[in-house]
Amino acid sequence: MEIVTLKKLAELLNVSQSSVSKALKDSHEIGQETKNRIKALAQELNYKPNASASSLRRKSSKTIGVVVPLITNSFYALAMNGIETVAQAKDHHVLIYLTYETYKKEVDSIRHLQNGIVDGVLLSISRGTTDYEHLRELKSRNIPLVFFDRVCESMNGPWVTVNNHESGYAATEHLIKNGCKSVAYLSFANHLSTTGNRLKGYLEALKKCDLHLDEELIIECTNNDEENYKKIKKLLQSKNCPHGIFASIERLALITYHVCKELKLKIPNDLKIISFSNLETASLLKPSLSTMTPNAFEIGRKAAEILFENIEKKNFKGKLERITIPASLIERESSQLLP
Repeated sequence: MEIVTLKKLAELLNVSQSSVSKALKDSHEIGQETKNRIKALAQELNYKPNASASSLRRKSSKTIGVVVPLITNSFYALAMNGIETVAQAKDHHVLIYLTYETYKKEVDSIRHLQNGIVDGVLLSISRGTTDYEHLRELKSRNIPLVFFDRVCESMNGPWVTVNNHESGYAATEHLIKNGCKSVAYLSFANHLSTTGNRLKGYLEALKKCDLHLDEELIIECTNNDEENYKKIKKLLQSKNCPHGIFASIERLALITYHVCKELKLKIPNDLKIISFSNLETASLLKPSLSTMTPNAFEIGRKAAEILFENIEKKNFKGKLERITIPASLIERESSQLLP
């Protein structure tokens, strides 16, 4: 089927392209009779404006970029719903880039987004990222950037995240109050703002509750689930086996469940577990999983709102708006206090 263009309409109606364009925009420069003729033919031929050409004229792509480590993580899936809600209201499309926790993919994604294909960028930093020059390049091109969830604390820019320090404290304190005399922390890249601050909360709770800090109970996990399985299994088979585990991300909690099944450890009798998680099936696990649950939808929604505030400014200077949204402690069977 032939694509109907402004040029085609102009030829069929024997008028200029400019007249067709103005008529379709209901310009006062075009007489009503001519407008009616042009609009009627455009409707008959199912004319659709060229969005790309329009955006170039406006110097707007009507698109935002979202760069995240993984979309399979329940947090990011919910955050994307919040982002989409705002983008749709602003008549913008969303381009999603997955870094798979690698620095190179993050750099490649950001550099691709510098080419004028988006009006702004939302970013959650990958596990492998420790250098931020690619983000400084993005900002130097006057492209608005807002961090969400995992943020770059050393950069001067807006972000929306969870109250990770306070939530790390609350999760650890919960296990201690429910009878755990020793608590292990399953970490995932302590240089990240999220898990690093959760670790700080964990350490503070141990200190305030007068529990001895045993560094062997802080397990640094990786992207490799098989390797993580071995590390957690080794921990639970050791003489130093903890009474409770605080998993910084849900993947590690689920691996712990599998290890307990293999070792025939009963949760919560032999081991209590709590995890940061937005997993919708947490209540259906056997036993149900206690969670620190971030408001992922709200984090995504608010980050998108801040991004559009900056996009709509004529002279973007990077408004320093930093918002922390509390996570909720949801107590379930995996950490319950036994009679």
